[in-house]
Amino acid sequence: MARFSILEWPVLRQFRSGDHFGRGPAVTSPHTRAIESRNATADRVVQSVCPYCAVGCGQRVYVKDEKVIGIEGDPDSPISRGRLCPKGSASEQLVNAPGRQHEVLYRAPRATQWQRLDRSKAIDMIAQRFVESRRRGWQERDEQGRLLRRTMGIASLGGATLDNEENYLIKKLFTGAGAIQIENQARI
Repeated sequence: MARFSILEWPVLRQFRSGDHFGRGPAVTSPHTRAIESRNATADRVVQSVCPYCAVGCGQRVYVKDEKVIGIEGDPDSPISRGRLCPKGSASEQLVNAPGRQHEVLYRAPRATQWQRLDRSKAIDMIAQRFVESRRRGWQERDEQGRLLRRTMGIASLGGATLDNEENYLIKKLFTGAGAIQIENQARI
């Protein structure tokens, strides 16, 4: 460790360097000046949007060896101007969390164990259940004979992590299927 020099005392550095308010290089130690950002070694930077809420804050995603190594706010974003909330700042954990599932799991009614399913089989199961619920809950007319053409067997509650286009398509799908119970977290 180097010997301490009175000339390196922060107050003296402030006056010597002209940094009178102590907000610049005068208050940084040699150790701090030597530190390099972990994102400096990234192979590329990809612009993205935070997945958490409907605000749509811009993000810069730093990628090294095809793995996300960091996510920061995008200063070029007109929405967030480089700022992220605590959830947005931690969104790198969505990608790199060790417990993240990469396959479809299904637990049958009254079963105690999860089983792996092929993605196409899971999509077929969902579609069949959707159509069956729509059919069972279908109401063609009310008690007075008025035309309804709706189903009370299905409903949709969307999350705010979806963007406007996704919410628009979900609304069209459920409305086309006859559902009237369509809501989104962003409106609640």
